[in-house]
Amino acid sequence: MINETTAVAFRQNLGEMLNQVQYRHDSIVINKDGKPVAALVDARLFARIRRMQARFDALCLRIEAGYAETPEVEGLAEIDAAVTDVRAGR
Repeated sequence: MINETTAVAFRQNLGEMLNQVQYRHDSIVINKDGKPVAALVDARLFARIRRMQARFDALCLRIEAGYAETPEVEGLAEIDAAVTDVRAGR
């Protein structure tokens, strides 16, 4: 379950919220001035997020290397054409 709280309430109830995350595997979004600024998540979930980020970064590097010799204008034109095809339902 994902709960939301204010920064003030989070500070006042830190122990309880840590228990929610640790034992119930809840996540808590912390809002400041009505905007989300941080999240408290289970350590296993955080480790999974970090692994996924590392895989995504590696994939981005592979894609970047594959297009290293492609001029920027040509690459952008290829992206625009792909977007147009997808939007046209092809």
